[in-house]
Order: sequence, then structure tokens, then C-alpha cells
Amino acid sequence: MKRPTITDVAKAAGVSVATVDRVLNGRLPVREETSRKVFAAAERLSFHATNIIRQRMLADLPVYSFGIILRKERQEFYQSFATELQVAAGSVKDRHIQLTIQYLKTGEPTELSEMMLGLSGKVSAIAATGPDHHDVTAAVSALRSKGVPTFSLLTDLAQGVREAYLGTNNMKVGRSAAWMISKLSPDAGKVLLFLGGHRFHGHSLREMGFRAYMREFAPDFQVLDALINLETRQLTYEMMMDTLSRHPDLVGVYCIGGGMEGVIEALNQSPRFDQIACLVNELTPQSRQALLERRISGVFQTPLRELCSDLIHTMIHTIEHGMAESPGQRFFPAHLWVPESL
Repeated sequence: MKRPTITDVAKAAGVSVATVDRVLNGRLPVREETSRKVFAAAERLSFHATNIIRQRMLADLPVYSFGIILRKERQEFYQSFATELQVAAGSVKDRHIQLTIQYLKTGEPTELSEMMLGLSGKVSAIAATGPDHHDVTAAVSALRSKGVPTFSLLTDLAQGVREAYLGTNNMKVGRSAAWMISKLSPDAGKVLLFLGGHRFHGHSLREMGFRAYMREFAPDFQVLDALINLETRQLTYEMMMDTLSRHPDLVGVYCIGGGMEGVIEALNQSPRFDQIACLVNELTPQSRQALLERRISGVFQTPLRELCSDLIHTMIHTIEHGMAESPGQRFFPAHLWVPESL
């Protein structure tokens, strides 16, 4: 196949060869709209100097540095989260967005607060997911006083101080999970909830929503005391196996946070797996396979692409127009996957 030339790019962009040459070599000023047309044409044609054109464009754009703090670097969900953030940042064509993505190792509040404060002076805004704690709130307040807005992701933190929350409506997700389990179970029985920890605001809201629905519409079901699994596979597996042995009338399980792999492993070993409605969060290779094998009943998935795009644009807007007087929240409807969805 013939290699695209400057003439081909000019024709595809609807401009002269001289204009493409000016964009490519940075000669004389070129209107931003024209540069974009040339860049878009070069991308479509796989022109060999496309990256050079992009660099020329970025050289004249405002540069924003954003800090992102996620959890559990090895988990597929957070790997996908980081990828979608990079995609969202790269899709912004009229500004140059630089992301510094860091991961919590322990998830302790002091670790999160120290990591946030460590980004001060290095980034224009911060987005983080983690536990809600007074140390974290103090760090967010200190950052705000320095003009650095903080956004909470997935689970809310530092309410009233952070700039905005972006994630699912966790109360509604909890109620939806209760509705599903109550409808999928042929008989009333016991239901088990797994929480990552008490300081995860989103987990608490999901538990509240779940219990509120059951009290109102399915009072014959008994929701057991929630178990803290620290979002770890092995601990979840051990607690699930223990629950199965002690409660033969268990009819439902909802893994509100991480650790679903432990639930799936335990159900794989239980002859009663098809009698227990099980719901987990996030579609990963493991949860997808379990869904296909009907080992679990449903998966609530965070719409990461939409969330990441909205986050990047919201951070840009905040930097350019100032922090809001009243902290807000942006809800994204969770996607629900069932075996027949795949």
C-alpha cells in the first residue's frame, strides 16, 4: 500500500500543501481549527509524521497535571480504571492533560492522606478513592486551602470539603441488589453481606440500601451481620466456607466491595451453589466466567468510560472556573450483567 504523503493529508483535510507544511514544521501561525483538521486527516491516513503534528499542537496548549489515587494496583478493575483514565485524558484535544496515577498499598486512612498531601505542589487537582476518615478530611481541607480541589471516586470521602463525588448511587445499588436476591430466591432464608471495611462510605450506603429494602419489602429474609473481608480473596473464601457450613438455609450473598474471587471459589466447592443467589461488583475475567457458568447471579459494573471522561472534564472546568461554593455529586447508573447478558 502506498505511503501517504503531505499531498494526501492536505487533500483529506481540505487545505493546501503549504498549510500542512506549516503545521508540520511550526512555520508561521496556523489557526487551531485548521491544525486540528490536519491532525485528524493525518490520523485517518496513518501519516508517518502524525505524532510530530500532535506534538506541535500540544506545544501551544495549556498543560494541566492531575493526580489520581486508586487502590489495589494488581486488581483487574483498577488496571482497567487506570487505562480508561488515560484514554479520557488523551481524548482531550484542546488541552494537554498529564496524569500521575498512584496506588494505595495498605488502604489505611493515613496512607491516603499522606499520599494526597505528597501531591501538593505537583498537580492542579486530585481524584481519589479510599476510606472516609478524619485524617483524610484534614488532608482534603489542607489541599483546598492551597487551591487544589479533590474529587472522590466510587466511594465518597471528606463530604462537605471535597469538590465533588463521582460514582454510582450506592444506596440505589444496594436496594437493587436486595430486590434481585429477594426475587431470585424461591424461599426466604438468610442473606450474607461482605463489606470491604466500615470506613468505606459507599459500602455503608449499599448495606443501608440493602437492609432498608429487605425490611420494607422482604421481611421474611434474615440479613446476617455483615462480615468485613478487607477486600481480600483468601479471607473472603474462609468466611464464606464457614458461613455455608453454619447456615444451611443461606439463600443469598452480596459481595459489596472487593474479594468476590473468594466467594466464587467457595461456591464452586459447594453442592448448593445453584440454590444461592450471589451478586458481586465489576465485570472481570473471573466474574464473567462465573456468570457464564451460572455460579453467580449478577454483576454490578461501574461505567468507567463515562465516569473517567466526566471526571477529566470536570477537573478541567474546576481549574479554569474555580471551585464550587457547594460540593456536588455526579451519579452514573450501574450496569447490571446477568448470565443472559453475555
